[in-house]
Amino acid sequence: MKTIEPPKLRPASASGISRTAAQAAHEASATKRDSRMRNLTLRQLRLFGAVASRLSYSRAAEQMNLTQPAVSMQVQQLEAELGLQLLVKTGKRVTLSQAGEEMLRQARRILSQVVIAEEAMAAFHVADGDKGGLLHLGVVATAHYFAPALMMAFTQQWPGVKFKLTVDRRENILAMLQDHQLDVAIAGYPPSEADIEAETFAQNPHCIVAAAQHPLAKMRRIHWSALRDEPFIFREPGSATRQFFEHLLQAQSLQVKVSMELSGNETIKQAVMAGMGISFLSAHSFQIEIEAGRLAVLDMEEMPKMLDWCLLHRRDSSLVGVNGAFRKFVLAEGPTLVKCRL
Repeated sequence: MKTIEPPKLRPASASGISRTAAQAAHEASATKRDSRMRNLTLRQLRLFGAVASRLSYSRAAEQMNLTQPAVSMQVQQLEAELGLQLLVKTGKRVTLSQAGEEMLRQARRILSQVVIAEEAMAAFHVADGDKGGLLHLGVVATAHYFAPALMMAFTQQWPGVKFKLTVDRRENILAMLQDHQLDVAIAGYPPSEADIEAETFAQNPHCIVAAAQHPLAKMRRIHWSALRDEPFIFREPGSATRQFFEHLLQAQSLQVKVSMELSGNETIKQAVMAGMGISFLSAHSFQIEIEAGRLAVLDMEEMPKMLDWCLLHRRDSSLVGVNGAFRKFVLAEGPTLVKCRL
């Protein structure tokens, strides 16, 4: 007699859901995740990167030329699309969540690849003899005194180039460069950021200046001790020029009288010319005033003190097209074009 075996049943999962149902649920979940990422735009990534890098909605709004409410709304929309909280706001303090930190890393990678693709396409235009393109250059405040001369001289070699120039504080220029908001930048000294390459192309002399009629302006080989009782006008805290001068004072074991702190070279020069004190400035910032006889460079021992001007760009981007041409031009012609009188 033939024995009929009962049909084999497909075992259920530990949760009571069949494998087919579990697989379908997993695929649905993956599809949902994929659709969230598919809706992201490069603009959203750039905007999120600006906020996340600075941990400030207002500073990101300035960079992106938007209002602060618009930036906040865009970030909230991004978080809603992802279903994750990326930024945590406590009072005025903004921090990144763990998901936000990972999103910032991924956004930088994506934007880096976009820039690489743009540069690769630009190389084809160069191969066809096209000497045009847009170059977004960022410079620190002191470099804006010579940046237009560099740009104008470069247009003689690349007549079709169009420039966008951003002048800002060093920390903001570095942040914009890291966030792919700038192609290249000029700053006063090599940064510590590992993802930025710095190439020195010229010297940045710094001097102590006074009003033309100041008694020290007539003296020669002035020793640092002669400055002990002079009222000094300092740059604002965080300024690279101020940090450099404080380092020099420490090396001389000298304390000076700080009469005031002012933001920016132009305001300081006006105060010095008015006889309110003496100051330490980059020589690039006072060339016109020296020629006009309004300021005097004090003849100090072991002066001027030098820093380097550097061309900065991201390590993960290959400079081709107009960006590569500008780099070669600055390294070759910069020492002559940036040189200033003392």
